[in-house]
Amino acid sequence: MIITKTPFRMSFFGGGTDMPSFFNEHGGAVISTTFDKYCYVNVRHMPPFHPYISELVHNRFERVNNIEDIEHPLIRECMRLHDIHEIRLTYEGDLPARTGLGTSSTFAVGMLNAFCALKGKMMTHRQLAEEAILVERDILKEHGGWQDQIAAAYGGLNRIDFHDNDFSVHPIIISPERKKELDENLLLFYTGIQRFSSEIQADTFAKPVDKTQQLKDMLALVDEAEKVLTDRNTPLTEFGRMLDETWKLKRGTGSKVSNGSIDELYAKAIKAGALGGKLLGAGGGGFLLFYCEKEYQPALLKAMEELMVVPFHFENEGAQVLYYSPQSYSPRKEFLI
Repeated sequence: MIITKTPFRMSFFGGGTDMPSFFNEHGGAVISTTFDKYCYVNVRHMPPFHPYISELVHNRFERVNNIEDIEHPLIRECMRLHDIHEIRLTYEGDLPARTGLGTSSTFAVGMLNAFCALKGKMMTHRQLAEEAILVERDILKEHGGWQDQIAAAYGGLNRIDFHDNDFSVHPIIISPERKKELDENLLLFYTGIQRFSSEIQADTFAKPVDKTQQLKDMLALVDEAEKVLTDRNTPLTEFGRMLDETWKLKRGTGSKVSNGSIDELYAKAIKAGALGGKLLGAGGGGFLLFYCEKEYQPALLKAMEELMVVPFHFENEGAQVLYYSPQSYSPRKEFLI
């Protein structure tokens, strides 16, 4: 039996510039962090006493005798990539899917990690990220960037740069006290709205309107935000104000990024004392993140009382194998008459 644990991520700056169609021409970069909410994937060899050879538990229940019969595309293609058969797989997440936290890519990374461990292999962070990108973007042709897979595989507070069909990961080093201050001044709220990020991304990049300048402006904010984080003489309130700036730029990249309800919630939060914030992920729903100093947090919580607040702390660990036990069954033979 294998159990993998993979952290969800929140993206602060540069979202959208991690699309190959943009960064291969202009370069790209994001600042993101993982936090203490996780995806768990449990995989074991299937006992050979059932009229089916694989059992898959995700947002529904699947029992199949052939990989081709698997309805969940990500599971099907990850199994095919690693020639995995005859398994029982269970997915569990601390937070709901399709909410802007990179849940699909986190699942992909955790599943690939589990499949390799099942075969007695260990993968590097880079290998996990690259394979997850391969499955989601190249094999399944799902619209989106590269940052989610990389953040889930590596973990931590990072600047990720994209260029020439490649990426590099650079941990952002700040003092524990400064990191604690940032952690305590960020509040996360669940809107209750779930959506497919690939659909939002497809809408954003399919329109004939040129978004290049907006994305370049969002990319420039990555350099500024990194300086704010690493310069101990710069107040972190600048980080909050920059979140407001990047959200305004992001709203202009697509009609589905926001809506009237989200705009109203955002305005209420700013009025209550938040310096800035953003809707995490591609947009359209999911989680709202705000930077708010402690003295104004009671007012913000009051203004957002219709939403669920989600306590969190930054997490430095990336994808990991949490538990490993040798397989209980040999590859399946024909036990059924």
